[in-house]
Amino acid sequence: MENMTSTTILWADDEIDLLKPHILFLKEKGYDVIPVHSGRDAIDEIEEHMPSLVFLDEQMPGLSGIDTLRIVKERWPQLPVVMITKSEEEHIMEEALGGKISDYLIKPVNPNQILLTVKKHTELRRLQTEHSTMNYQQQFREIGMQLDSRMDHDEWVEMYKRLVYWELELAGSTDASINEILLSQKKEANRLFCRFYEDHYVDWLGGADERPVMSQTLLKERMFPLLKEDRPVFMIVIDNFRYDQWKFVQPTVEKLFSVERDDLYYTILPTTTQFARNAMFAGLMPSEIERKYPQYWVNEDEQGWKNQYENELLDENLRRHGFGIKHTYNKVLNAQYGYKLVDRLPELLHTPLNVIIYNFIDMLSHARTDSDIVRELAGDEKAYRSLTLSWLEHSPLMEMLQALSEKDVCVVLTTDHGSVRIDRPVRVKGDRDISVNLRYKQGRLLDYNAKDVFEVKDPARIFLPRRHVTSPYIFCHENDFFAYPNNYNEYVRYYMDTFQHGGISMEECLAPYVIMRSR
Repeated sequence: MENMTSTTILWADDEIDLLKPHILFLKEKGYDVIPVHSGRDAIDEIEEHMPSLVFLDEQMPGLSGIDTLRIVKERWPQLPVVMITKSEEEHIMEEALGGKISDYLIKPVNPNQILLTVKKHTELRRLQTEHSTMNYQQQFREIGMQLDSRMDHDEWVEMYKRLVYWELELAGSTDASINEILLSQKKEANRLFCRFYEDHYVDWLGGADERPVMSQTLLKERMFPLLKEDRPVFMIVIDNFRYDQWKFVQPTVEKLFSVERDDLYYTILPTTTQFARNAMFAGLMPSEIERKYPQYWVNEDEQGWKNQYENELLDENLRRHGFGIKHTYNKVLNAQYGYKLVDRLPELLHTPLNVIIYNFIDMLSHARTDSDIVRELAGDEKAYRSLTLSWLEHSPLMEMLQALSEKDVCVVLTTDHGSVRIDRPVRVKGDRDISVNLRYKQGRLLDYNAKDVFEVKDPARIFLPRRHVTSPYIFCHENDFFAYPNNYNEYVRYYMDTFQHGGISMEECLAPYVIMRSR
């Protein structure tokens, strides 16, 4: 099959000779037009010269327009087809629309109608991209000036939302230079965000008046007020779910729900499930959990799952805040359990609070590190988002959302932390007990360059458990990751360009929190 380099229109009509003025008009506008007299000829021409667009007369003798459409869509489902018909009868339109036409026109058509339809279906994507590029160029300076100002935590939330918006808007652009400019601006924003986070983090935890909603205050400030309403609350936690992933899947979710609140909160350090999610459910910082509920805290060097007591911590949190209500807690680790949970929905609807955790994104992140195939499927942020949407559309979570959309419920969609694509190794040394995470380390005899990390010599200052008297915590900035001198090159090559969490970056620390109602 030969692909045309210019925009080529195939026009099939048994009276094609009468359309010569329209065809000449399109050629004057720079389009190539292939005229054919029948549906069969149209199929043959598509085989030989794949066009950009097909105009198809609905009432042709022999192979009708509807029959031709059906064959075209079976063989070339992505090829846009515009049906042209003399009839406005409802059954004909239903047949055509059921055949997945891109558009339809009613005869007689005029040249400008035809031209607008061509532009709509062959140039719309390019025009939208050009428009987005121009708009970003206009906002580039404004974003830069704002980054140079002293922003507070709310302004940083809006900045990250803005950058994610442009990242998604320009994702389809073939202009490499504009994507490089955006990437550079985002890197600069991340550098400044890390500095801001470090400068304020200890004060926030110490009870500063101006502090954001954080992991340990999220339920109290954002979810508990919802429990006072007379409808069940379903809190869906997607482990390791980034804000750009949420914005990418949002159009799919909004077919089912109205989004009442699209917000971000600040996660604690380390941005890992053990620390951030335990803090979220407990309403306490890790060292407070260890002190108040030692039976529910498992340190890194101890045996056992580090998040096996989330349900108990949530129960204590609810009780401390005066909510003597029943709740369910479900962790979905495989599709089979996820579908069984959908079957239990009638039972869950009688419970005021239902917490459901989906671990797929976190498992995908780890699989991407360990599997060459998964790494290729999710090669960059754009592919990572696309894979997230593909999973959602075919997951038990989507079945749960579809079932919930038919009920009078409140759905909270959130996460415990995000992840960042790492690309710069930072050397570190330590003893055998050093923690294994790539984005933070704790242990004795740590050897590192203090300029490369956020260093906390006294873990008590950030409410983290102390494993030894001389066990500081160090955290990576931006896209950095820790690498050991032993087998350094092999280690770096293995982990380079993987998605990791534990340190400080906008992608990890600014986590989505979304409130939705059924339509």
